[in-house]
Amino acid sequence: MSALPRLLPASGGSHAAHVDRYGPLPPFRRPAELLAAVERAGLTGRGGAGFPAAAKLRVVSAGRSPIVVANGVEGEPASVKDKALMRQNPHLVLDGAVSAAAVVGADEVIVAVSRGDRSSSASLRTALAERAPEAAKIRLVAAPARFVAGEESALVHLLNGGPAKPTFVPPRPFERGVGGRPTLVQNVETLANLGLIARYGPDWFRALGTPDEAGPVLVTIRGAVRAPRVIEAAAGPPLRELVDRCGGCAAPPRALLVGGYFGTWLPARGGLDLPLSEAALRPLGASPGARTIVVLPEGACGIAETARVARYIAAESAGQCGPCLFGLDAIAQALETVAAAGPRAADAFARLGLLEGQIPGRGACRHPDGAVRLVASALRTFADELEAHLGGRRSAAAHEPVLPIPSEDWAQGRRR
Repeated sequence: MSALPRLLPASGGSHAAHVDRYGPLPPFRRPAELLAAVERAGLTGRGGAGFPAAAKLRVVSAGRSPIVVANGVEGEPASVKDKALMRQNPHLVLDGAVSAAAVVGADEVIVAVSRGDRSSSASLRTALAERAPEAAKIRLVAAPARFVAGEESALVHLLNGGPAKPTFVPPRPFERGVGGRPTLVQNVETLANLGLIARYGPDWFRALGTPDEAGPVLVTIRGAVRAPRVIEAAAGPPLRELVDRCGGCAAPPRALLVGGYFGTWLPARGGLDLPLSEAALRPLGASPGARTIVVLPEGACGIAETARVARYIAAESAGQCGPCLFGLDAIAQALETVAAAGPRAADAFARLGLLEGQIPGRGACRHPDGAVRLVASALRTFADELEAHLGGRRSAAAHEPVLPIPSEDWAQGRRR
């Protein structure tokens, strides 16, 4: 098959069409060989953390009676890449899940999808119906459409009969997860790549990307671009190239949000020339995360946009520890006050400085850390706008919101 696309073919089709495109999935006579192939391929997690896939597989394979969970719960409002993959290529996701199960010796696979993602669920159900009797060991479950529901311990907690909230760890899911069994929780894009490695091997996989980050990646590009969409690219693409593939900027760009709502704001000047890679972004305090890029246009207020997201993140708290329950609400309130550019803006900014030093590293999960990272990057990147707000002047006229926030009505409905 051609270099690209690998993950997102032009059309989905039946299982027979899938096999015709990719070839049959090879039999797993020696799972250790596939594990070694994944290790040589350098496949890293595509869910945001970038953890080596082989390391997770190896740990879970050493446990007794393991289980595999394919994580398609894409709670990040700015990202739709997992939805696109499950809708367009469900069989490749299932190939990867079955391959992972063979590596770790699991006899059960669970595919988790957001409750509101009906298109992905329908696509996966249709694919499973074509894969009998193999599908007998694969179960599709729905998770609440909440920001924290896709965190691996939250997903395991849900599958064990509890609410979809992160749990205090250890033990980690790979130690004791679903039903107390060692559990491999892996993002669906990661698993789709594993399905490719199982067929074509590590050298073919590494023909794309960089020495440090191999293979294809899916990137959600949205905001002030002419054709927002999900792009498939070789790992480590220049941000400008991705934006150009979306028709270019629809307005002069002010800044880029890299990595979604736990990500980092970067100035568009210079930022567009950066590769979307861990090595290039780390010195700037940024990371590719789940590879979500939002282009903010000139004329939009970065402080106001970030205040909207901070309020959303605070509302999405699992509500089970102080830094999240009280700290994020306090951050959202302070940033909203700064955004309003009223007489209390300077006092609110001072409170933000205190909160940023008190919250990180103290939560039950990474939710508060991600929120603080986003807000801190906004205060750096939009320093000129911040100065205007602190002086009682709004930095921009009324502007159509750029960052997607689920509506209040939808948010209430999904919590039922």
